[in-house]
Amino acid sequence: QVELVESGGGSVQAGGSLRLSCAASRHFVCVGWFRHIPGKEREGVALIRGGGAWVRYIDSVKGRFTISRDIARNTAYLQMTSLKLEDTAMYYCAAATTCPGEIDRVPNFALRGQGTQVTVSS
Repeated sequence: QVELVESGGGSVQAGGSLRLSCAASRHFVCVGWFRHIPGKEREGVALIRGGGAWVRYIDSVKGRFTISRDIARNTAYLQMTSLKLEDTAMYYCAAATTCPGEIDRVPNFALRGQGTQVTVSS
């Protein structure tokens, strides 16, 4: 059974950093991260295709978040720096065998993990 398992969430003060990991049971061409705040729509945050030369971010995290992957370990990462209160959310890893160009498609990927909570406090 194909699985995605996230880790690395937690509580941090504003301005701090966290690194999320997503371990997959096999390789996927496309891996992304999306987040969800209860009562709001899910939001695609970052997307990576292939070896990592092609990446996409939503505007609100550009310059602060970095998505990367270790192909050999089937693991993707989301390095989050300069965290803000509004980054507080449940973060999910999602994967697909084909890669859409639009980051807002990430929440619709068929395969996703169980999520990891990120809480940013003042």
